[in-house]
Amino acid sequence: MSENKDPHVSTPESREPAGQKFVYDFTEGNKDLKDLLGGKGANLAEMTNLGLPVPPGFTITTEACKVYLGSGEEPAALRDEVSAHLDALEARMTKKLGQADDPLLVSVRSGAKFSMPGMMDTVLNIGLSDASVVGLATQSGDERFAWDSYRRLIQMFGKTVLGVDGDLFEEALEAAKEAKGVSVDVDLDAADLKKLVRQFKKIVTRDAGRDFPQDPREQMDLAIKAVFDSWNTDRAKLYRRQERIPGDLGTAVNVCSMVFGNLGPDSGTGVAFTRDPASGHQGVYGDYLQNAQGEDVVAGIRNTVALADLESIDKKSYDQLITIMETLETHYRDLCDIEFTIERGRLWMLQTRVGKRTAGAAFRIATQLVDQGLIDEAEALQRVNGAQLAQLMFPRFEDTGARGGEGPQRLGRGIAASPGAAVGKAVFDSYTAIKWSRSGEKVILIRRETNPDDLDGMIAAEGILTSRGGKTSHAAVVARGMGKTCVCGAEEIEVDTKRRRLTAGTTVVEEGDIVSVDGSTGKVYLGEVPVVPSPVVEYFEGRMHAGADDADELVAAVHRIMAYADRVRRLRVRANADNAEDALRARRFGAQGIGLCRTEHMFLGERREMVEKLILADTDQERETALDALLPLQKADFIELFEAMDGLPVTVRLLDPPLHEFLPDITELSVRVALAESRKDANENDLRLLQAVHKLHEQNPMLGLRGVRLGLVIPGLFAMQVRAIAEAAAERKNAKGDPRAEIMIPLVGTVQELEIVREEADRVIAEVQAATGTNLKLKIGTMIELPRAALTAGQIAEAAEFFSFGTNDLTQTVWGFSRDDVEASFFTAYLEKGIFGVSPFETIDRDGVGSLVRSAVEAGRATRPDLKLGICGEHGGDPESVHFFHEVGLDYVSCSPFRIPVARLEAGRAAAESRGSDSR
Repeated sequence: MSENKDPHVSTPESREPAGQKFVYDFTEGNKDLKDLLGGKGANLAEMTNLGLPVPPGFTITTEACKVYLGSGEEPAALRDEVSAHLDALEARMTKKLGQADDPLLVSVRSGAKFSMPGMMDTVLNIGLSDASVVGLATQSGDERFAWDSYRRLIQMFGKTVLGVDGDLFEEALEAAKEAKGVSVDVDLDAADLKKLVRQFKKIVTRDAGRDFPQDPREQMDLAIKAVFDSWNTDRAKLYRRQERIPGDLGTAVNVCSMVFGNLGPDSGTGVAFTRDPASGHQGVYGDYLQNAQGEDVVAGIRNTVALADLESIDKKSYDQLITIMETLETHYRDLCDIEFTIERGRLWMLQTRVGKRTAGAAFRIATQLVDQGLIDEAEALQRVNGAQLAQLMFPRFEDTGARGGEGPQRLGRGIAASPGAAVGKAVFDSYTAIKWSRSGEKVILIRRETNPDDLDGMIAAEGILTSRGGKTSHAAVVARGMGKTCVCGAEEIEVDTKRRRLTAGTTVVEEGDIVSVDGSTGKVYLGEVPVVPSPVVEYFEGRMHAGADDADELVAAVHRIMAYADRVRRLRVRANADNAEDALRARRFGAQGIGLCRTEHMFLGERREMVEKLILADTDQERETALDALLPLQKADFIELFEAMDGLPVTVRLLDPPLHEFLPDITELSVRVALAESRKDANENDLRLLQAVHKLHEQNPMLGLRGVRLGLVIPGLFAMQVRAIAEAAAERKNAKGDPRAEIMIPLVGTVQELEIVREEADRVIAEVQAATGTNLKLKIGTMIELPRAALTAGQIAEAAEFFSFGTNDLTQTVWGFSRDDVEASFFTAYLEKGIFGVSPFETIDRDGVGSLVRSAVEAGRATRPDLKLGICGEHGGDPESVHFFHEVGLDYVSCSPFRIPVARLEAGRAAAESRGSDSR
C-alpha cells in the first residue's frame, strides 16, 4: 500500500477475514507480535508476562487499522470485541468507564510496529465528564488534580480527535497563568482550572461545531478512530518516508487503565534509558518530572530533573525502577527506553522498547553487550549499520581552546541530545527552515520546544536547538532517530519565535545570523566554528590506532566491529578512483582494488586541447598524431595507478562520455565567434571548433555517440587506451610490481560490439607483450548499463571475462529518466506523493533494475561459470543496495573512497543477516 493511496478504497488486504481476532488483552501477547500488536502493545504484553507492574488494558490490532483505512469503516466484529475486553477491564478494576462516583479512566495510545515518536495520536484521561470529574475529585481527595485531568482531556481530545487548533488551548492556558501571575501550570488552583475547563469547552463547541462529548464510550470510540486516522497524517507519512518505514503496516491502538503522575509531589512521570542513548555509556539516564503526566516530559514544556534525582525524591520507587531496568535490559539484550509513572508512591510501567540511539552509542553499546556476554559478535554486527558509520565519519568542531586565542563566542549550553557539528543560519519556524534549505542555505532550527508538526523543518535543518526539554523530549528523540545534531534545554537562551530572535545575556541573535551547535557537548556558539576530521576518519586514514593506550573508545568499538565484518563478509569492496591520490586513500580505507577508473577524467585540464585536436582531425595522419600525443600521458597515469594499487585489481573503463563534453559550450563559442567576426578578427581554430560542436551536437547525447560506439566510430581511440594500459602494466611488471589491470568496454548493447573491440584489444596486447617480453594477463569485460545488455547477458558473457553493472545509467535507461533533468523537476513531487520511498538513484530499485541485474547474473554465469561480477554505480556504497548485491551473488561492489568503510560494514552485515544472527 503506497503512501498516497486513497484511504477509503477497498483492497484485498483491507477486507475483513472471517473470524479474525482484533483485540488482545495485555496478558495474551508477547514481544514477538509487533506486526500484529505494534511495538508498544507487544512490549506491554511482554512486561505483563514478566510480572512487571503494568496497568491492565488491551490492544486493538494493526489488522483492524488496515481494514478501517482500506474501507473507511471499522471491522464489523470490532465493537463487540472492544466491549467484551472493556467489560473484563471494568470487572478487574471494580469500576465502570466514566462512572460518576468513581470513574475508570483510560488512555488511548497509538503503537505501530516501528517507533514513530510523536507522529501519531494519544489521548489521556478518557472517561472524564462534567459528572465524573466530581467523583474523581472525591475519590482522589484532590480537587485540583481532577480538574487538571479534565482540562488535559478536553485539550488533547479537542486537538487530536476533533481537529481544533491546539494553539487556541495553549493561548487560553497562557492567559490563565498570566492572569494569576504564575509561570507554570502547576501553580493554577482548582478554581482556575474549573474556569479553564469552561473556556476549553467553549473553544471546542465554537471550532469543532459540536459540544465536547459527555458519554465516555463515545469518547473512547472516537479516540480509537482518531488514532487509526493518524497513521495517514502528513507528518506520519513524512516520518515514514524519512525513516523508510512501509506505508501499509497500520498502527495498533492500546487502551490502558490510567495511572496518574499529577496527583501531587509524591507522584510524577518519567522516561528512563538503561544506558545513555547519546554516548552509550552505562549508568542512570533519563528525565523525571514531579506532579505531571507523560506528555509534559516528552513535549519539553517543563524542564525535568535528572533521573538520578529520583533517588532523593522517592528512594523506594527509584530502587524498584533500577531493578526493573536491569531486568528489561537483560531480557531484551539491548538498550531499553522506558516510560513510567509514579502514582502516590507506586511505580507503574507504561512502555518499553529497544531505544533509539546515536551512531556512537550504537557502536559502543554493541561491543559492551558482547563483553557482558549478552550477545555474540555476529549479533553486535547487526546492531549497527552503514548509515551510523557514515555519521561517525563527519567532521566535528575544533577544540579552539586547545590552540589558544579567544575562540568563538559561546551563547549558552544545553543538553547534548544528539551529537554532531552543525553550522547554519538561525531560523525560528519550520516553514522558513524548509524554504531556506530549498534555496541552498544551511539552517539551524531554533524553537522553545518542538512538536510533531515541526518534523519537516527538522528534516530540512542541519541541526536543532531548543531552550526547553531534556534528553527524552520530542526534539531529542526524533533528532537521534534521524542522526541529526541536537541541543535541548539551553535555559540560558531565551527564544522569541514571534520576533524571530534569541537572546543570550546581552547578545541578540536575529534570524539569518550564523550559529554553531555542538550536539556532543551541548554548547552553542555565535558564528561559524571551525571543524576537524572525526577520530573515526583518522582511524581509517591510519593516523590513529585502535590498540594505542590513548585510543578513543569509540574508535576501539568501530575497529572491533569492522574487523568482524571483514572476517565474515563474502563481497569484496573496491573503489571508484581515477588517480593515484584517490587510490591510495581508498587503499587506506580498506579497498581491495579499483572497480572503476574513469579515463575521461584524465582528459581534462591542460589535456583538453589535445582532445580538441583529435576531434578536429580531418585526416588519418592528424588523428594518429593526436593519439600519439595522448598515449604517453595516459600511460603515465596508469603507471601511477597500478603502483598505488600494486597486487590488487584495477578496472579501467575506456572512454565513455560523448566527445562534445570536451568541447566548449555551443552558446559561449557562438558568441565568441560572432564577436570576433564583428571585429573582423575571426579565429580559424574557433571556427573549426564551432563547426565540430555543431556536427557533434545531439538531441539526447546520453543515448548517442558514446561508450563502445566511440571506439567503433573513431579509429584508433580505444586501441590507444588499451596500448597505454598494456605498456603501463608491462613497465610495472618489469619493475617487479604486480599490476592486475582489467579493461572494461562501456555501454555495450550487443555481443557483436564487444567482439569487435575485443579483437582489436587482444591484438594490441599481443603486440605490447612481444615488444616488452612480458606475459600480461589482462582481463577484458564490459559494463552492463543498458537493458538490452542485461537481457542478452548470456550472449555477451561469451566475449566477456567480467561484468560490472553500471547501475547509474542502467537506472536511467530502465526508468526512461534523464537524471540531471528529473531530479531537478519532479523527483520531489514523486517522493512527497509516495511514488518513491527513496530515489532509485540512491537505493537500487529491486523490482525493476534489480530484476535485470539478477537475471543478467544468472544468464552470464550459465554461459561462463567463472564470470567475475561487480557493480560500480553509486549504489555500491548504499547500505540497502549492498545487501541486494550480496543476495544476487556479485563478487564485489565499488564505490567512492569515503564510502568504502560503509560498504565493508554492510557487506559483513549482509553475510551475518543471511545466517539469521539478529535475535531482537
